[in-house]
Amino acid sequence: MEIFYYLVFGGLGLVVAAMELSKNNKDRINTTPAFNSFKNNYLLVYSLMMAGDWLQGPYVYYLYSTYGFGKGEIGQLFIAGFGSSMLFGTIVGSLADKQGRKRASVTYCITYILSCITKHSPQYKVLMIGRILGGIATSLLFSAFESWLVAEHNKRGFDQQWLSITFSKAIFLGNGLVAILSGLFGNLLVDTLALGPVAPFDAASCFLAIGMAVILSSWTENYGDPSENKDLLTQFRGAAVAIASDEKIALLGAIQSLFEGSMYTFVFLWTPALSPNDEDIPHGFIFATFMLASMLGSSLASRLLARTSTRVESYMQIVFAISSVSLMLPILTNFLVTPSGERGGSISFGGCLQLLGFCTFEACVGIFWPSIMKMRSQYIPEEARSTIMNFFRIPLNIFVCIVLYNVSAFPITFMFGMCSIFLLVACFLQRRLLVIADKPKNEDWDALKERDTEAEPLNI
Repeated sequence: MEIFYYLVFGGLGLVVAAMELSKNNKDRINTTPAFNSFKNNYLLVYSLMMAGDWLQGPYVYYLYSTYGFGKGEIGQLFIAGFGSSMLFGTIVGSLADKQGRKRASVTYCITYILSCITKHSPQYKVLMIGRILGGIATSLLFSAFESWLVAEHNKRGFDQQWLSITFSKAIFLGNGLVAILSGLFGNLLVDTLALGPVAPFDAASCFLAIGMAVILSSWTENYGDPSENKDLLTQFRGAAVAIASDEKIALLGAIQSLFEGSMYTFVFLWTPALSPNDEDIPHGFIFATFMLASMLGSSLASRLLARTSTRVESYMQIVFAISSVSLMLPILTNFLVTPSGERGGSISFGGCLQLLGFCTFEACVGIFWPSIMKMRSQYIPEEARSTIMNFFRIPLNIFVCIVLYNVSAFPITFMFGMCSIFLLVACFLQRRLLVIADKPKNEDWDALKERDTEAEPLNI
């Protein structure tokens, strides 16, 4: 492995360690022992849930290929996962609001464990069922847990600003440290111990089962709007009205879809971007480097969120602008650096520049997650939090399905250019959100709730 990879990884590691060790009182928020206990319990559960997710990621494609499926069939399986998340995500989100977020979190564990079990079968239909179950589980992962946390945090009377501590720590651990350790553990199971590509899925099931036991034994139930006279269709309409009647919610949804759509597209594109001539690159080590960059971003976000003088709506404009520029690098290097025509070999000079840019983008991802969580906690009404959050994922899943279906139809520079434009649009939308952030909350949502309580029909 080239010294360049070690330098990038070591440099990021030193910066992360320095940022964490240099935190002073301005970068920390004084809390209570009761909150710390609550926070640590959630972080334990969230880390176990993310371990169950991260262990699977690097081996899904590889497992399908060992079963003899080609790129087209594997693409269809991936599309099925995102498609099920789009079709069923809003339904399970609404059920989480009505039936309980704790119950929805347990359902996530059971659904994902069943999805892992299907990986033992080489039958295409069984694997397709597993992808559908995995898509449903993903919708619950990105809505039910956050909804439970926000509701429980407020129910226990903790300071609203303390939410940012839990958000930033969850991303630092779950999307950083746990991701790195999961990658190393998966490599140990598959390569060192030679247990086969299905072993990480079995390990993921174990972590999910442990997390489910913690949830069942220590979490209390909370709900969105538990009123008996609301069916799913009424909940969907209510969530749609909340988005349509409050510009802040609509902007937040658009920003989230644009950024996450670019992020998921990047996941498919970084490998061919760094090895256009089949250069020999250490995929696992580069993945770990990206996760370390994400940890750097979440560490920086924790400092920004701890300061009351710094507004999340303000600094996120800069984050989106930087992320847009970082994904322009493959286009710039294509024009400014003479591409090598040799097949194989080590990473090129242009690839090195792109790797640095991609690490910058991953640092922006690390800032994005706790920051968007903070804004969602401020703007999304509690009554339909899970439903609205899954509404946000509908355009995201449509976009990713289109990209997957046409990934080989466009040049890679076109795809990166499209993502860069999306991130620039997100920057302008964030600017608009900053301008209207202090406006009073739209009263339409409160009026809607009042009509529902009286069981009157909705006039959409």
